[in-house]
Amino acid sequence: MNPTQRLLKYINFLTPSDENSSTVPSSDCQFALAEALVEEMKQIGIEDAKVDDKCYVYGHIPASEGCENVTPIGFIAHVDTVADFCDRVPNPITHENYDGEAVVLGESGLVLDPKTFPHLENLKGRTLITTDGTTILGADDKAGIAEILTALEEIIAEGTPHGSISVAFTPDEEIGTGAHNFDVTRFNAKYAYTLDGDVEGGIEYETFNAAMAKAKFHGENVHPGSAKGIMINAALVAMEFNELLPTAERPEYTENYEGFNHLIQISGSVGEALTTYIIRDHDAAKFEARQDGMRLAAKHINEKYGEGSVELDIRLQYRNMAEIIKDYPETVEKAKAACAAVGIEPTIKPVRGGTDGSQLSFMGLPCPNLGTGGYAFHGPYEHITVEGMNTAVKIIKALITEYARC
Repeated sequence: MNPTQRLLKYINFLTPSDENSSTVPSSDCQFALAEALVEEMKQIGIEDAKVDDKCYVYGHIPASEGCENVTPIGFIAHVDTVADFCDRVPNPITHENYDGEAVVLGESGLVLDPKTFPHLENLKGRTLITTDGTTILGADDKAGIAEILTALEEIIAEGTPHGSISVAFTPDEEIGTGAHNFDVTRFNAKYAYTLDGDVEGGIEYETFNAAMAKAKFHGENVHPGSAKGIMINAALVAMEFNELLPTAERPEYTENYEGFNHLIQISGSVGEALTTYIIRDHDAAKFEARQDGMRLAAKHINEKYGEGSVELDIRLQYRNMAEIIKDYPETVEKAKAACAAVGIEPTIKPVRGGTDGSQLSFMGLPCPNLGTGGYAFHGPYEHITVEGMNTAVKIIKALITEYARC
């Protein structure tokens, strides 16, 4: 089975994770795909494939004869998707010999336009797979799963020499908890690679440092007719707090290594208001400075309106995997060599986000991220190409061969 066939099969499983859930996994629907993957893994020769009670799928391929001393490596992808635009099974549309022009997405009224997505011009001549404009596609990260299993199926069938190979599929990556219950000892690899990036040939080993901040504002709610000198409007104070943060450092004004403070939710009334932010920066010192800036804004509000007017809670989410990967440069060099072996110039850029590999690297499993060939994740403009997926499979196989060179 090729990776496209696998992807089109997997997207029939709706697997949105739920950030408001306290269970693991956050949604039971993820088990259906996990259990199907276990059966498929066994069919292609991964005999010990199992899913645990938290929806983590693990499997291993023993080293081939003569490669017992090769560095053990692994591959990881996630079974969940974002919840947005995931209320129905996707209806993918295949565009053969794509002409590089704008694509109307079904009858949704949405258009996948090169003016908005300039990379589309580079996909001309390929077989493009899009949504119908009403759902996500689910290539994030079911394309990664499809590519890993296709590559492993092929190396088993072809008798390719290889060291010990581990594979895992995780739940809840999209809500930032995909690595929380990952069993590194059970996985049993020295290095791993997540297949969770975009362009094929992408190699990512720098992520944001990330934190979430929640600010709760307490006001004084009295009748507006007699409010002078008494009323403190919590909703307005929340807006004032936001204005104390640097406007130019919002995500819509930043790129590359530039960090940001992002207001993702605001609600409230005169009596009480709540804001939620995510704080991101590649640089550890700047990341700390962003948090300090938010604390300073809270201090100002409390001095102006009275102690306790705002309660600020900042919690670390993940750290920049580059802090770990710098000590294991072979993980990146092998990936570069694999790209070269299949005639692809690697695309190396910082991740303006995070992956399971961010946390796994700090858990003792150095774990760069590789591209899947997909684009515009997390919305109805999501798309991927058959050729991109095929190239990702070739890179995985070449990477396995690179490690097996004795």
